[in-house]
Amino acid sequence: MNDKLNSQMLHHLEHGDKRIILVGTAHVSRDSVELVEAIIKEVQPDTVCVELCESRAQSIRQKDHWQEMDIIKVIKEKKAFLLLSNLMLASFQKRIANRLEVAPGQEMIQAMDSAEAAGAAVHLADRDIRITLSRTWRSMGLWGKVKLLFQLVLSLGEVDEISEADVEKMKQQDMLASILDEVGKSMPQVRNCLIDERDRYLTEKIRTAPGQTIVAVVGAGHVPGIKRYWDQPVDIHALESLPAKSPLSGFFKWFIPLFICILIVYGFFRGGAGAGADMVTWWILANGILAGLGAVIALGHPLTVLSSILAAPLTSLNPMIAAGWVSGLVEAFSRKPKVKDFESLPLDILSVKGFWRNKVTRILLVVVFTNLGSAAGTFVAIPMMIKYL
Repeated sequence: MNDKLNSQMLHHLEHGDKRIILVGTAHVSRDSVELVEAIIKEVQPDTVCVELCESRAQSIRQKDHWQEMDIIKVIKEKKAFLLLSNLMLASFQKRIANRLEVAPGQEMIQAMDSAEAAGAAVHLADRDIRITLSRTWRSMGLWGKVKLLFQLVLSLGEVDEISEADVEKMKQQDMLASILDEVGKSMPQVRNCLIDERDRYLTEKIRTAPGQTIVAVVGAGHVPGIKRYWDQPVDIHALESLPAKSPLSGFFKWFIPLFICILIVYGFFRGGAGAGADMVTWWILANGILAGLGAVIALGHPLTVLSSILAAPLTSLNPMIAAGWVSGLVEAFSRKPKVKDFESLPLDILSVKGFWRNKVTRILLVVVFTNLGSAAGTFVAIPMMIKYL
């Protein structure tokens, strides 16, 4: 590896009497793995910080961690959309890694292995992935979530266009900064939670790590932010808390069902029984058919499709229940995932076809597409119902 490349990836920082060597890596780069091993061997640090939290450290070490997933619990806790997006992100990284014949996160595994060989402590410096994703999710509206989901689906087909040279270029700070600027323009909430907040979190965890000589291994995308926040105070407790849900979202959650009910009642009084019945019919058809279509797109079981059609008109009027949760549970019981489905999950998420074939991800798709169909049905039904007033 040449000296020019090293100078782009290595950054020397100080904090009090501590000396920190910050290593910016590409997460699917063989050169990054080799550099991490060489730097730790040469420096012999007291501590090696890695851009991992406890759960991510376990997941890259334990190949069978998917088998511990409780899919029913995921649906009940309203995390299907969240988990599906996370799997798609993992898919994108895995497919790049497979093309370059290096395991995703291999540089972090190498950092931990080299730390052990050097007798250095391993310090997990990243925020818990569940907190990061939850903060990201709560910061996004429905349209933002849908937009992110479809961008992730489209990204599954773009990996073949990425070369190893493209990945290596990502280590260059100016190019990476421009990429993040584009992300920030289209989805600022995502950038704030996934990049900016974690930059501050990593900064605080690295500079407060034990030992006087520290090697910190982080993705190249975090290096500019860490250097920017290095001399600034960071409230780490605020970054670890979940923000309260927006009062406006809570208002609309109850307002829309109440508005629909009032609209139907008003239709009976103003237009008579015929008009009221027509409004109810439109409500049932629009919600049921579009929710059912969502379940069909997800290749749900016939009972799943039926349950979504029957549930959507009712669940759309109940802020506490979503049609997708009903259809997802029906799908989970109708086509209960087996051990082999969990075992094949890391392989199946590498293709669009695999997402629909695997029983675990198909359940998540059923939840997401049924909910999207039901939401679309609500907005289709309202103008059609108003015509009868």
